[in-house]
Amino acid sequence: MAKQQSFSDKLKKKKKNELLTVKLIKAVKSAKGSYKFNEKFVKVEDISKMADIK
Repeated sequence: MAKQQSFSDKLKKKKKNELLTVKLIKAVKSAKGSYKFNEKFVKVEDISKMADIK
């Protein structure tokens, strides 16, 4: 059987994602007084929207 779809055809079908992936790091103070850093990846539309993330 002939190949129905090539790799380049698959790439053309994929939608371009308009969101940016950013690594968000938060510092949280524990009860003992030390700091713990939580990090996660967040998708945002624009870099200026980073101040709105909680």
